[in-house]
Amino acid sequence: MVFVRKVRTASGATAVQLAERVGGRDRVIEHLGSAHTAAELAVLMETGRRKMNEGQGELDLGLGGRSWGEAVVRGQVSQALVDVVHAAWRRLGFDVVTDEAFFQLVLARVVEPTSKSDSVRVLRELGVAPAHRNTFTATLRRCARRGYREQVAAACFAHAGSVGDISLCLYDVTTLYFEAEKEDALRKVGYSKERRVDPQVVVGLLVDRSGFPLEIGCFEGNKAETLTMLPIIRAFQERHGLADLVIVADAGMLSASNLTALDSAGLRFIVGSRVTKAPTDLASHFRWHGDAFTDGQHIDTITPRVATRAAGAVNDQHVRAEPGWDPDVHDRSWRAVWAYSAKRAVRDSKTLTLQENRAKAVIAGEKTTRTPRFVTVTNGSQVLDEASLARARRLVGLKGYVTNIPAAVMPASEVIASYHQLWHVEASFRMSKTDLRARPIFHHTREAIEAHLTIMFAALAIARYLQDVTGVSIRRLVHTLRPLRDVTIDVAGQTLTARADIPPDTRALIEKVTH
Repeated sequence: MVFVRKVRTASGATAVQLAERVGGRDRVIEHLGSAHTAAELAVLMETGRRKMNEGQGELDLGLGGRSWGEAVVRGQVSQALVDVVHAAWRRLGFDVVTDEAFFQLVLARVVEPTSKSDSVRVLRELGVAPAHRNTFTATLRRCARRGYREQVAAACFAHAGSVGDISLCLYDVTTLYFEAEKEDALRKVGYSKERRVDPQVVVGLLVDRSGFPLEIGCFEGNKAETLTMLPIIRAFQERHGLADLVIVADAGMLSASNLTALDSAGLRFIVGSRVTKAPTDLASHFRWHGDAFTDGQHIDTITPRVATRAAGAVNDQHVRAEPGWDPDVHDRSWRAVWAYSAKRAVRDSKTLTLQENRAKAVIAGEKTTRTPRFVTVTNGSQVLDEASLARARRLVGLKGYVTNIPAAVMPASEVIASYHQLWHVEASFRMSKTDLRARPIFHHTREAIEAHLTIMFAALAIARYLQDVTGVSIRRLVHTLRPLRDVTIDVAGQTLTARADIPPDTRALIEKVTH
């Protein structure tokens, strides 16, 4: 029996062949071609069916004398994928933005991140009639003038509040670079997360404890990370009328002015502490217990708000018991929680050994590099800084956290657990940079750059929502749904629509979003 079969090639195309079953194996009779799109595949499959039925009589169905062999593909659409993204758009309340071109740009960003102009191709391949390029350009201008970001942020806040707890938010920053040679008022060369020297912008992102985006902000490329946090948090507070909030951030946000400003605003915070603060914070412990710690040990103590020579006086090492932080008593200190992990100690020790070996190699002249850690100059010669190395080894396994939340309100274990949720915001940044390809940015005006970030913000929210609802990554979801195409065919003067054959497990994923 002759049949048409499809075979996936190494290049990713689909080969269409006429074959027959002989001796329990398929024997290829004719190779009809390879398809790279659903339209090409439909044509090759129709060609195969026509060849397979050559010479057979046709039953007159009264369709005007036109043969079924003249079927023509008129259109195709990845309807399942479009429906899923549109359902997420509505569920999140983003339909408050009544701009079809804006939705199309977000859809293209979720499906196949590319430039604004190339989004036309992506939409056409999806089977969506794209807006004109000029309309997309006008949409970027409307984005700021009509407050699209504010509307999307309000919808995100409403969604996050309906499904979880937004009393604790996570904050972090990243950098996005440009394919540009010259700086301007916004795009500037600064510290790059990707170690690049291109002009860039600094982007701050505030998310809930699950990583769902709540607020985004854009700053000059050379702006210090510590100066980005307060503007975004204040904008978030003002937008939603919030007063009681816990902000979690990494040690990069640890500045005396930041913490004082947060505390003055009535906000609570948990930030990572630098390990170099441990000798001061843990002075009593080191005096009474040495550098001995047990796995999982917590030490609840205090840390000076401002590092000065007299900083050690806030924690009297002559007293064996660690002081319990009281905001009324310790008005020059914050609460500090230190935790010891044996697993972290192993990792830290390994890193220190590598740094020690590198330092020794430089001193011995085996490597020529800029002065590494633990190398100092004595009498004009490079020598190993054994005192610094010994201090560093004494602190392996320790991780510190600074907060203004009293122990009676939040125990040490909860402070640590809250801080460790920061990986959610890091995951959102990774998603924006990989799955949604926020970088590089090809816009050059602040208006267009801000609009690009608004599109990214909406796309990130949709991607996080779809991942949470379906339990699969956005990349896998798009990869699964995009090939499922509804095809419109003209046959003998009639237009027929062939629905995609959706496997049961895929249909279950779709129904989680659309029902």
